[in-house]
Amino acid sequence: MVLLHELSALEQAAAVRRREVSPSELVEHYLERIDRHNNDIGAYVTVTPERARARALDAERLLMTRAPEALPPLLGVPVAIKDLTDVAGVRCMLGSAAFADRVPTVDAHVVTLLEQAGAVILGKTNTPEFGLPCYTEPDVAPPARTPWNLGYSAGGSSGGSAAAVAAGLAPFAQGNDGGGSIRIPASVCGLVGLKVSRGRISNGPLGGDISGLAWNGPLARTVLDAAAFLDATSIPMPGDPHWVPALPAGETFVAAAEREPGQLRIARYAQPVIIETAVHRDCLAAYEEATTLLAELGHVVDDVPAPDGGPLVAAFERVWAVSSTLMQVADESPLRPLTRWLRDLGRRISGPEFASAIGNLQTATRRFAVAFDRYDAVLTPTLAQPPVKVGELRDDDDPERDFENQKRFTPFTSVANMTGRPAISLPFRPTPEGLPIGVMLMGRQADDAALLSLAAQLEAARPGPFATRGGRRPQCW
Repeated sequence: MVLLHELSALEQAAAVRRREVSPSELVEHYLERIDRHNNDIGAYVTVTPERARARALDAERLLMTRAPEALPPLLGVPVAIKDLTDVAGVRCMLGSAAFADRVPTVDAHVVTLLEQAGAVILGKTNTPEFGLPCYTEPDVAPPARTPWNLGYSAGGSSGGSAAAVAAGLAPFAQGNDGGGSIRIPASVCGLVGLKVSRGRISNGPLGGDISGLAWNGPLARTVLDAAAFLDATSIPMPGDPHWVPALPAGETFVAAAEREPGQLRIARYAQPVIIETAVHRDCLAAYEEATTLLAELGHVVDDVPAPDGGPLVAAFERVWAVSSTLMQVADESPLRPLTRWLRDLGRRISGPEFASAIGNLQTATRRFAVAFDRYDAVLTPTLAQPPVKVGELRDDDDPERDFENQKRFTPFTSVANMTGRPAISLPFRPTPEGLPIGVMLMGRQADDAALLSLAAQLEAARPGPFATRGGRRPQCW
């Protein structure tokens, strides 16, 4: 017997349309699982049962009154929203004790679009303070843990969203990724995590970040579910400062993921970019196995030098530090040591220095595009280390060392943010201890569709070792 949470998001949508399961049944199933497992996993910080039940009833009324072809594509499918993203009337703490009582009055555009597509929001997921670190251990909630071993971190900053999907507490979830914050938790939780092209999903209506680093995106169990999320949300708002061309009329990201990509030329490197550090043998093993599989699928894979990290890293760190100061905080005493250290650093960076850093990132984007112009995709490890234990990266006594620990853990992911390219982490192999290891593919700028096609081909050729049916399962599954 297949349990409801074993179905993918698209399988659930199809079952709702066939009236094999009702939206209310899906909501109650997930609410029961959240009640049973969330204290151990640390996935949700706010659950919205009455709101979810009301939206499920709305979905059932649509089922009764509209023809099947007129129904929203994700009708009745539950979804989780990261607690950096506003849902009107629902507490959004931003992972911070300084905002424990914050209740927004306006939906983020991505939330509006998901609900227009018929998705039902279950609640808000755990995130570190302001989404700054790559682990999810805020003061306002328990740590988010990978359900494959509860002693280990779910990563960050979309750690709660990843933990929710991996533990079967949501079929898919929204996250955002400014330096790897979707792909990092995807790798350590055995999921698909997509960082979209710069401008693909709007940060409106209130997002004012001019760096172009951070973008909304999905954490999912399958590439097709990630593509369905993109189909629902890649609709710009008027006045968006960044945008990319829409797909041709009649095209969808799901259809792109279902197409064979043809023979591609793929670059690969495993040399860390943002810091000199060793890459763990388990991460290298996944990278080598992915290389072999890509070659077996008919692609040409070339070893290339890693991009020059020097100017990239200096520019990225300046922009990251300044970005940490954008949140207006009347009383900074509740802030975590890392947050205060980054904000102090950001305030010491002058306006001309910040403008220069933005310019350097733009120059790096052009140089990267020229250097990799003949390649359709770039393969790297997602992370330099396997999943780490809760608290292993964090150092409250020395925030600078904390930041260095994070860089050594994640020396590959931020290149996609700096260059604006789409990138996806795919679950690829377990460690000897059974923990997930991912590999990362980065696509051409604005060509999310081709990246999804390649990722789906790789997924089909080697179904993830952390599949929910016929594969490994966490204990709570």
